[in-house]
Amino acid sequence: MPNDTPDPLYYLRNFERALGWLAERYADLLTDAEHAFLTGFACLPEVSRALLTRMLMRKGALFRTSRLAYREIGCPLAAAEPLVAAGWVDADAPLTLDALFDLSTRAELLALFPAHLAGAKAARKHEWLDLLRGMHADAQPYAAWHPHADERVLHVSVAPLCERFRLMFFGNLHQDWSEFVLAELGVYQYEPVAFEPSSRAFQQRADVDIYLALYACSECVETLDASGNGDAAFDTLLHAVETIATDNPWLATRRAKLLYRIGYHAERRRQWDTATAVYQRCTWPGARHRRVRALELAGRADEALTLALQALREPESEEESQRVARMLPRLQRLHRQAGGDSSRLSPPAGRVSRSNASASAREIERSVLTLERPAQPPPVEYVVLDHLSEPDAPVHYVENGLINSLFGLLCWQAVFAALPGAFFHPFQRGPADLHAPDFYAKRAALFNQCLAELDGPAYRATILRHFDSKAGRQSPFVFWNMLSRELLDLALDCIPALHLKRFCERLLRDIRVNRSGLPDLVRFWPRERRYELIEVKGPGDRLQDNQIRWLDYCVQHGMPVRVVDVRWADGDAEADHSTAERSANESGDAHTTEAAA
Repeated sequence: MPNDTPDPLYYLRNFERALGWLAERYADLLTDAEHAFLTGFACLPEVSRALLTRMLMRKGALFRTSRLAYREIGCPLAAAEPLVAAGWVDADAPLTLDALFDLSTRAELLALFPAHLAGAKAARKHEWLDLLRGMHADAQPYAAWHPHADERVLHVSVAPLCERFRLMFFGNLHQDWSEFVLAELGVYQYEPVAFEPSSRAFQQRADVDIYLALYACSECVETLDASGNGDAAFDTLLHAVETIATDNPWLATRRAKLLYRIGYHAERRRQWDTATAVYQRCTWPGARHRRVRALELAGRADEALTLALQALREPESEEESQRVARMLPRLQRLHRQAGGDSSRLSPPAGRVSRSNASASAREIERSVLTLERPAQPPPVEYVVLDHLSEPDAPVHYVENGLINSLFGLLCWQAVFAALPGAFFHPFQRGPADLHAPDFYAKRAALFNQCLAELDGPAYRATILRHFDSKAGRQSPFVFWNMLSRELLDLALDCIPALHLKRFCERLLRDIRVNRSGLPDLVRFWPRERRYELIEVKGPGDRLQDNQIRWLDYCVQHGMPVRVVDVRWADGDAEADHSTAERSANESGDAHTTEAAA
């Protein structure tokens, strides 16, 4: 008779699986200390292994034994003894006052420091810390801070080594060991990928060190403004990133993205020359048009114009063409005012007309819909959906979900192909190189094979088969919570295969950028087997750049699309102004919207 009782040590079994995975795939990159950990861990008593695993899965490296109460482990001090003997845990680690505060409640701190805190009981905890810092500069064991306590504080000194193991297993630091549990519980389901045992995130030990160095620098970017010594911290950070060199394409991409963020931060600090220099050394998409803007604001308009014309001659993307075309008239005007050569004012032939955002937007069908304002208005897209939807012409709110999902279902095999550098472990939502410049090029034959099905009737069966067989599995494209069989059938009945092919082609052209910006609503006429996409704009809202590019693309290829501008019948100008202000804050201009690129 099967035993259905859950294993109370499930987390230990999962951690041991991960260690076995690392021993199999990374033996040549591990130090003697790391090999010793893998060997020694297996020899420990089970309760000791379980206690260490529990602590590694929690936040921080300091733990009070009173807060390590696990039935399957028993006494934490007894379980910790072999860990202390191995040097992996310290039961008498010196604690700073800050660390003591992190581990203690307000009541405990009042009992520990009654003379100093009695008169400040209403103050916040951080205010108490500021008050006591000057009096208690030295670190000391928990027993010295709290002589009458019947517990100890354990410091997991082996935590950095295990953090490195976590990085090597996942290839990132945003996933943790809970992935095993979530997968077993069915919270997340992942596509099984039959990659080779040799497939791994890091090919040499230096790659791990470089990743950690870049990660540390990335964390510093988030705290630059709060550091208190802005210029010095910024210069130190920039120097640190510039000294990190790698020939690993994946890590080079991470470094480029980090440089882009630093360049943007320099812009926010109005350090235009610094921003220009950083962007010049940066290969992250968008760095060139940011550099054009920084050059202009640095008073180097002639250089900005030269770079802008170069970008228009050989644009890296539709996004760059659009943004640079918007800058060009202003740069040309500055060039004329400075008495520059007029022959340099003409943009490359044929480059601007389709890139100019406002010109493209005027070609798109646009209408105004005046509606009664609901008492408690839902998002304006749903108001329009309810107004337009009819039994014979249903309307669905899909935004980016429908087209991405159709693409993801059709091209499932290509997306999850086990190519080198794509999959490292069983808990990946998609390939690690999804946003790499050569993502499509490396899989061109596979994607072309998928898109070729759109030339005949086979694509429908493929999409429906994957909808059934892959249901719920993590994917960078498929929106399972939005997608239903009813919506899928309507889309396959009403969207021509040629149009679906055009959507897929544009997604593959620039996956990072083109997965967003699609219209809000889709309307179907099942009897006529036709559809239209509808972008909804509330009072004062405006089209964003990525939306304009998708609308323009649809117009170019004869795909039915229009924009509906909603006006409220009561004409509440104040409410409309608030909407417009919110829209401006959300969409912004080219200078304020790319910090999180």
